[in-house]
Amino acid sequence: MVTTVKQEIPGLSNGIGRLSGFFENRTTRPGLLARRALGRLTDSDHGLRDRLIREMRGETRLDGSFGGAAVPTIWRVIELMELGHHDDQAGVIRVIGWVLNLQEQPGAFGEGCTDQRHRNKVCEHFIGGFFSAAPPNERLSPVSLPSGKVFRSEGAARFAISCLALRAALMAGNESRPAIQRHLESLAVLRETWTSWDGYFTPDAIVSALGALAVAPPPFRDLLPDLTGFIAQHQSADGTWPDADLFHVLDALVAAGTLSAKLAVCQAVPALLEHQRADGGFGSTAPEERALIGLRALLWARTRG
Repeated sequence: MVTTVKQEIPGLSNGIGRLSGFFENRTTRPGLLARRALGRLTDSDHGLRDRLIREMRGETRLDGSFGGAAVPTIWRVIELMELGHHDDQAGVIRVIGWVLNLQEQPGAFGEGCTDQRHRNKVCEHFIGGFFSAAPPNERLSPVSLPSGKVFRSEGAARFAISCLALRAALMAGNESRPAIQRHLESLAVLRETWTSWDGYFTPDAIVSALGALAVAPPPFRDLLPDLTGFIAQHQSADGTWPDADLFHVLDALVAAGTLSAKLAVCQAVPALLEHQRADGGFGSTAPEERALIGLRALLWARTRG
C-alpha cells in the first residue's frame, strides 16, 4: 500500500505546487497528464483528451508515420497510449505498424561484427531484434529524444532509438512477436556486460534500456531490480549521475518502479529542485516533457511503499 510520507523532503511540496501552476492551463498532452497525476482534472479535460487524439491521428500520414521520421512516429505511439487510445484502435494500429516495419532492417544496432564489438557482445553473433531508424549509410546523430536528452554518437543514438521503439511496441501490446522477444533477450545479454559506469555503453544508453524494460513482461521484468540497483549505485552524493542526463534517468527510474529506483529518485529530489525555475518548469529544453518527468518524480518521492 502507498501512503504519504510524514516527513517530506525539504522543498518537495513547494516544487509540486509550482509544477501544478505550470500545468494549470496547458491544453497539451503533458498538461492533461500532469493534471491527472495531481488529481486536478477539469470538466473540459475529457474533451481535451479527445481533441488531442484526433489531432495526433490527423497529423499522421496514410502510411502511419509522422512526417516519415522515426523518433516522432515512435513517440506518437507512446503519446496515444498515454492518452488512453488503446492498442486495438485504428490510430495506434496504423502508427505502430509503421514502427514495427523498422525492426531488423538495415542499419539496426548490432549489425556486422568487429573484434571490439564481438568482445562487448554488440554484434549479430549475440544480439538482434533491434529497430533501424535509418539506413547504415545515413548518419542519425546527433538525435534528441522527446525528454530532451541528446545522443551525439552514432551507435548510442541507434541503440537509444531502438529502445524507445521497443518501449512503444510493448506499450501497444506486441510483446509476443518473435522479433520483440529477440530485442528483449538482447537487452538481457547486454546487461551482463554492463559492469562499469564508463564502459563501452554510455550511462544514458543503459538508462534507455531500462526505459524499455520497465514496460516489459515477465521474465524480462525480473531484470529491473538488478538494473535499477546498478544505476542507483552510481548516483553521486548530490543526487545526480555522472555523464548522464538527470531527466532521462528519472523518467526511466519512475517507470521501473523498484525499491532501489524509488530510493534513488528520493535522493535526486534536491538536485531536481535546484533545476526548477520560478514558473515551475526546468528551462527551455523540452520544457513540458521535462516538467512532466519532474512532476512524476516528485509525486513518487512524496509517497512511501
